[in-house]
Formats: sequence, structure tokens, C-alpha cells
Amino acid sequence: MSTMRISQLAERVGVPVTTLRFYETAGLLSAERTPAGYRMYGEDAVERLAFIAAAKHLGLPLEEIVEVLSVRESGDCADVKADLQPRIEARLREAQRRIGQLHAFTESLRQASRHLDAMPDRSGPCDPQCQALGKQHPTHESLQQRPQPASVACSLSSDSLGERTRRWHELLDGARRTTIPNGLLLDLPATLAGEVAALAAAEQQCCPFFDFRLRLRAPTLHLEVRAPSDAATLLNDLFGTPA
Repeated sequence: MSTMRISQLAERVGVPVTTLRFYETAGLLSAERTPAGYRMYGEDAVERLAFIAAAKHLGLPLEEIVEVLSVRESGDCADVKADLQPRIEARLREAQRRIGQLHAFTESLRQASRHLDAMPDRSGPCDPQCQALGKQHPTHESLQQRPQPASVACSLSSDSLGERTRRWHELLDGARRTTIPNGLLLDLPATLAGEVAALAAAEQQCCPFFDFRLRLRAPTLHLEVRAPSDAATLLNDLFGTPA
């Protein structure tokens, strides 16, 4: 069976080397080692990475993909089907719930827009009589009951997200990761402080739900990254998981 080094596999599947190293750390990918310490992969790694990509596309978090891969390697096709079916159905229910929320939110916006179109133009400052957003303003109670739009949304395209992921993986290669409430603590060399701060600022432009906190205690930079539970998969994809 032909073998490939990590750079050859990365080129073959179109995934950065840093991502492959990250997958190995997360338990998604394994490699043989040459006497000189080089990682070597067989053709099965190509098919495995294709499966990982398909699972991520369907919204499965990395921890669940590890579990599915374990079943896939130790069981037969029926076992994989039985393991995957409830996971996919759970994602489907979540997607349908979010679709319903977005439909309700979209209709609220349309009503507000129609109301604004119907309002007469008049001079003078706006006052309570304007009722610019409709005749009845929602109470705090009704806001809690009304379906809300998803709190997690990233404005990057898939290509841009892939590039952003690659940049984070390269910058965080070798970082020590520790779980903290709702996120991760990453310990990095202090010399990376400028690059980390710039990339974190860029990240918040497209994904404002991320909460970044940087503390510099030479020679170490402590980076805390937190996110809502809905963004756990993206958090793990970008910043990794504790070893």
C-alpha cells in the first residue's frame, strides 16, 4: 500500500498540514511513524478525511465524529447506521427549530418595514406618537415567549472560513489548551501577542459571539476564548480541544 508524508496528504485532500496535526491531537486521524519520526499515512487516510469533512458539513462536533469513527472501525455498516441516525435526526430537529425562529423573525421585520412604508412623512422630532415600529411595543414577557433569531451566526463564506481556520491552526500550533467555563484557555509564547490580538479582532468582525481575553505574563500569553453553547463546534474547529 502506498504511503504519504503529512505534506503529501495535505496536498492530496486540500487541507492544511496544521489541520491534519490538529485532527491527530483530537483523535480523528492516526499516523505511522518512520524511524526518523516522520508521519506516514496510507490511502485509508484520504477516505477517512472525506468522511470527517462530510460529518462536519452536517454539523457533527468533533467529539461525536471521533465516536462515529470508532464505531465505523470496530463495527459493520449496520452499526454505523444505527449510531449516525439519531445524531443526524437531532441535527435535523435543531435546524427545523432554527428555521421556525428565523421565519418568525423575518415576518416581524417585514411587518416593521410595511409599517414604516405606510407612515406619513412629517417634520419635527420623533415622539411616542410616531410609533415607528408599530402600534404595540412588545413587553419583556412577550419577548421571552417570542421565537428569537439564532444567536450564533458567522458572516464568512465557506472559503473564507477555511482560510481563517488555517490561520488560527498555524498560530496556535503547539499551544497548551485547558478547558474553562464556556471556552478554552490557550497558553502561547508572548512573542505572538500582536498576531493573536490582530486575528482575534478580525474574528470578532465576522463572529461577534466570540469573547476574547488576552493576558500577557512574559514569557507566556494567556488567551481565553469563550462562546455560546451553539458555537461549540466552531470553537473546537478553530481553537482545538484540550489534549
